[in-house]
Order: sequence, then structure tokens, then C-alpha cells
Amino acid sequence: MEMAVNSVSPSEFDSSTPPESSEKNLQPFFILHKASSRSSHRRRIHLSPSKSVIKTDDLLLRMEAFQSVWSEIHSASKDVLRDINTSAFNDIYHWVRQSFHAITSYGMPGFGQATRSFPLLTHATSKQLFTGLVLTKNMEFVDDLLTFEELGLCLKSHGCHVANLSSTDFSAKNGIGGCLRSLLRQFLMVSLDAADMSILASWYREQGNYNSPLIVIVDDMERCCPSILSVFILTLSEWVVKIPIILIMGVATTLDAPRNILPSNVLQQLCPCKFVLGSPAERMDAVLEAALLRQCSMFCIGHKVAVFLRNYFLNQDGTVTSFIRALKIACAQHFYMEPLSFMAGALFEEDNQGFQGERNVLLEGMLKYASELSSPDSDTRAEQIDTTLTCRLRELKRLQKCWSSIVLCLYEAGKHKIRLLDIFCEALDPEAYNSVASDNHTGLGKGFGISTPSDPSMRQQCFTMRKGGFICQAIQKVRLLPEASLSQLLKSWENLTVDIYEIHDKVKELQSMVKLEEGRISKEDLTDICILCSNDRRHASWRRLNIESSKRINEKAASLIDCMVRDFLRPIECLPFHEIGCFRNVEKLQLVYTSPGAW
Repeated sequence: MEMAVNSVSPSEFDSSTPPESSEKNLQPFFILHKASSRSSHRRRIHLSPSKSVIKTDDLLLRMEAFQSVWSEIHSASKDVLRDINTSAFNDIYHWVRQSFHAITSYGMPGFGQATRSFPLLTHATSKQLFTGLVLTKNMEFVDDLLTFEELGLCLKSHGCHVANLSSTDFSAKNGIGGCLRSLLRQFLMVSLDAADMSILASWYREQGNYNSPLIVIVDDMERCCPSILSVFILTLSEWVVKIPIILIMGVATTLDAPRNILPSNVLQQLCPCKFVLGSPAERMDAVLEAALLRQCSMFCIGHKVAVFLRNYFLNQDGTVTSFIRALKIACAQHFYMEPLSFMAGALFEEDNQGFQGERNVLLEGMLKYASELSSPDSDTRAEQIDTTLTCRLRELKRLQKCWSSIVLCLYEAGKHKIRLLDIFCEALDPEAYNSVASDNHTGLGKGFGISTPSDPSMRQQCFTMRKGGFICQAIQKVRLLPEASLSQLLKSWENLTVDIYEIHDKVKELQSMVKLEEGRISKEDLTDICILCSNDRRHASWRRLNIESSKRINEKAASLIDCMVRDFLRPIECLPFHEIGCFRNVEKLQLVYTSPGAW
């Protein structure tokens, strides 16, 4: 497939539908395709790829890189959103089983009685409808849909019969018949004109479905027409003694909402149980951690882009779905616009499968091309460092991994008080880092309120002490942690810094000191302390944390996280070759994201 680079627009590079027309279409796809044979494509640029051939295939390489990188980000996002609900979903399933057992313990009527339309004469408590109220904590409607779809799939996987009803099914226009027909259609898998619950009872008894409960899920009860929802609940309660129906309803604001919506005679028919899902902020932080920090896809966003997405999430949209879609738009724009971006795919694949055979040859050609396209800052640094381009790119990847690890260490320190998204945005800010250098002649850094030394490591220390900053708050929180919480924090730091040996050794040393102070240190741990304390430290900024020190361990831990920030939290936009994976064009993202017609 021969094609000039400038023959494709961003809409063809990533042809997903605009935000307003699709909330769930997040799968990456293209109009252009890779060559039918990967081996034939590689042979076209084998051994000594010329500049003209590389440039001809530049867009194809970037498309392939986008596909690999976005697939990893999207997969990580889906997995973490599924995992974050796992505990609540498991609790709901156990409650469903208990409710089903309680319903069937009253004794199920015979086929003739169960399929007749008139009610049975039973005790009032047996007619109560087991109802799960799931608090979504103001989760937006789009996220509600996805969450309750996942819940439905989870319950189906356990053998339950499930019907997912939308709040739009409970409109005054459709009436009670509309929502009953929707319910029957989902259970029976056929369209019916009649809104007759006896049809459902017959299906349940005749088809051998009677060993499993019938679950009806309403995604957001507060969006339903109250009168239609009330009649629906009363109808289900009449039939619950004939067929084991269990109701689950989403509640966006407060678990007291049913009292404000439903009349008292309807509330009396409910036997409620309350469940709580993660808040939108918790879900957002989980997606951010999984998509951009935990796994190194080599794609990241610049400070202004991160701030735009944060503000849009908080002030305008509020959906995790839209945040993921915005990441996809940013990713597609980056790989379309940035010539060096194809290297992100190469570095990403290196982690996953390595480079062997022809892939090594292709990489060398890509590196030569990248050296011609690199930015002035990167060229300057390349002249100063006597290493190959490959080493410099791998150093970029290492520094980006270190940066991510330190951001997560800060998040662990400030957990339950400070949001990851806030720490993330502040850690990306290049102005907070560069303004210190540009204002050296004044003796003050902008907004820092402290003296501005000329030494680079001390400049970064100023960065950590920004007044009112989230990073500063996280460090301060370490000083106030009780002993048990500090021990847990150090354990999380140990896991996060396993690939950063300079920090990892210090964390292990602090952990041993905590054990020693608690009186539960072993001889092996004491030996480890001696070894750690005797090791030479390569970085001049590290201060020895001696066991004989009279300082409290909290202060040592705070000093350690301060050292982490000082040495490894250099904003990504300040790193050489950051252009490879860092999308910074916030104006383009604003145009595309807020004006779908621009594509």
C-alpha cells in the first residue's frame, strides 16, 4: 500500500464517532490498514532502509504505533473499571442468592396458580419485593449505563436471568405497558405486543428457568417518571409470590431518594438493601493510574492538556467515559501530528516482546530517521552525551517510569485526602520547575515564597515546597501518619520503587528501622541495615538515614519522599525527546473535543 503522508486527515487516522453521537464507541479503528503481510512490509524497508522509504512509511508506522499504544491504554482502563466494581458486584450477588432463597422458602405455587393473572392470597410480607439500592454517588448517566451493564453481565455469569431497563423505559409517554414490554422482550428474547406478566410466569415455569432468580435492573430511579415507576413496583410485588423477581435500582444522589420519589404504599412493598459504588473521583483516579501511570505505554499528556481534562471532568461533563474518549482523541492527534511519535510504539513493543531479527534492522532505520527529526533541545543534549540514540530513548523511558512511580508514591502518601488527578497535574507543570531558573536573578521563585538557589537539585527542592501545592500536602501528611499507617505506606513504596534501586534501598532501610523501633526486628534485618548503611550512594543529594539518629521515623520518611521528588519528578515536558510520546497541543484537543464538526 503506497500512500503519501499528507493524504490522510485526523478523521481518517482515528475515525471514531463524535462525542455527542456515541458514548461507548471507544475502540480504535482506521480507514487505512496495515499491509496484508507484515513480513512483506518489513522486506520493503529491510537491511538499509533509505530516508525516502522511511518517510513514505512514516504514517503507516505511526498508525501501527497508535493502534498498539491505544489498545493497551483502553484495555487497562476497562480492566480497572471492572475491578473497581468487583467487590460491590460480589456483595450484590450474595444478596441476590439470599433473597432468592428467602422468596422460594415461602413455597412456590403450582403452574396453574402461578400463570393466572389474579393475585394469590398470601401473607403481606411474602409480597415484599427484595430491592437493592445501588448508590452511584452522582455518577453521570453514561457511566451509569456502563456500570449497570457490567452488573447485569456479572449476574448473568452466575446463572441469573437479567433484564436491564433504562430510565427512559419509565416515561409517561410509554406508560406502564412500555416498561413491561421491554422487560418481557429482554427475558423472553422476543418482541411482544401484550404487556402481560402471566407470559413471563409461563416462560419461567415451562422452560426450566425456575432454579434461578429473575433480576430487573433500573439504571437510575431518579430519572424515571415517579407514577410509572410506582405502578411497576406494585405490579412486581403482586407477582413476586409466583415468580422470584428481585429489583435493583441505581440511585445517583442519596439512599433516601426513594422516600422523596415513591408514595408510602409503594415503599411498604420494598424490602431494601443498600450498596455503594466507588465515586466518580475514585473511578477517575483508578483509570488515570491504570492507563497512564501503572503501565508504560510511552504515551502521556502535557500539563495544559491534563488541566483541561481535569477541569472539563469536574466542571462540565463529569463522566469517566468522556475522559477515556478524550484520551483517545489526544492519542490519535499525537500520533497523527508528531513525526517522532512512531518511536513510542517501538519503545512500547520493546517492553512487550523485544526486538529480534528484522525488527532490529527496522528499529535502526527508525532511529536514524528519528535523529533527523528530533527537536533542537534534543539535538543539543545529544551533542553533550556520548551515547547512541537508542540509549537516550531508553533513558527517556526509564525516567518516565521513575516519574510515574514517584507520582504514585505521593498519591499513596496523600491517599483519602488528595486526589491522584491533582497530584498528576501538579507534577506535570513545567512552569513550576522552569520559573525557578528564569527568576534566579530576583532571588525568588514565582509562587514559591522561598529563596531560589541556582543549584538544579535545590531548584527541584523549591518545586516540592510550592505553597499550598498538593505535593507539599502529601509530604506533610507523611509527617503526621501513625506508626501502623507509616508501615503500610512504606510497604507500598517498596512495591512501587522496585525498579529504582536508589530509592528502593532507602525504603528497605526505613522499614527495618520501623521494625527495630517496634521491637520486632530479626538478626537478618539487622544485618541488612548494616549492609544498607555501608553501601556507597551514587547521588550526592541522598542524606544518610542513620539508625542512631534521634529524628522521628516520620521525618525520615518525609525526607525520603522529598528526595524522591527532588531527584526523579522532573516534569516530562522538560525531558529530552519528550516529543515522542507527550501530547501537549491543548488548543487542538479543545477544538476537536468541544467542536466535533472540526473533524
